[in-house]
Amino acid sequence: MNDYIATRIELKPCDETATDLLAYELGEAGYESFVPDEHGLTAYIRKELADEQAVVRAVETLPGAPRQANITHELIEGQDWNLEWERHYFQPIVVEDQCVVHSSFHTDYPQARYDIVIDPKMAFGTGHHATTELMLSGLLTLDLEGRSVIDMGTGTGILAILAAMRGASPVTAIEIDPMAKENAVENVAVNHHPEINVILGDATALKDVEPADVFLANINRNVILSDLAVYAEKLKPCGTMFLSGFYEGKDADMVREEARRHSLEPIAQSTINQWTALKLFKKPKHE
Repeated sequence: MNDYIATRIELKPCDETATDLLAYELGEAGYESFVPDEHGLTAYIRKELADEQAVVRAVETLPGAPRQANITHELIEGQDWNLEWERHYFQPIVVEDQCVVHSSFHTDYPQARYDIVIDPKMAFGTGHHATTELMLSGLLTLDLEGRSVIDMGTGTGILAILAAMRGASPVTAIEIDPMAKENAVENVAVNHHPEINVILGDATALKDVEPADVFLANINRNVILSDLAVYAEKLKPCGTMFLSGFYEGKDADMVREEARRHSLEPIAQSTINQWTALKLFKKPKHE
């Protein structure tokens, strides 16, 4: 049976760093999908892999002051997970009336110039998030015809697919999660852009990729800060980088500061519900 356990972790105090770290630790323990919110995190794991002690250990490893945690577990019996995503998580995304993202099982969605079909699976996010909208909006402002693009942490492949639809070539998409990578490959095929090269790996996979005109990374603050030097190496001089997955204010300031260390000059910022995307320009070497 395709049974899952939904583990709910209510945290006090709760912040984005705590839920990000919990998701990482639980991912190591076999959890597949995560839905964070302002009060905590809901995580999903196949029933046969569930380990309640792993959840307790993940909470205990959180840095900072001790936190109160209320942990509950709920059995979700095998079902059509695509239908569950449709009902509860994945509604069509419309960006500036130019781009619509929907699944093959949606029937009521607006028409747009760029029509992206994403069939999410239980283990993956769907792109229905403020940061994805910010990144899609940024891509819509660029002339991508004939320009090379790297999409780091591609997830379901949404950004890479839009780039290809807008004429970018070549397009390289990199994803660290094996199952998410396979989902991206499926979505690339559904959208008829087999030329997109989907690679399994983290930032080390960039060593075999040529520098691009446009570099995209919608991940999270900690990963971006850790890997930004590598990202910068893989962006051509005078190229454009879009980064998101972090909040405005202190988080965005930290990313800007690190970016400037690698000749990346922030030139624009956009925000939705406190989530932020930064647009950066790579200075030519003679500057």
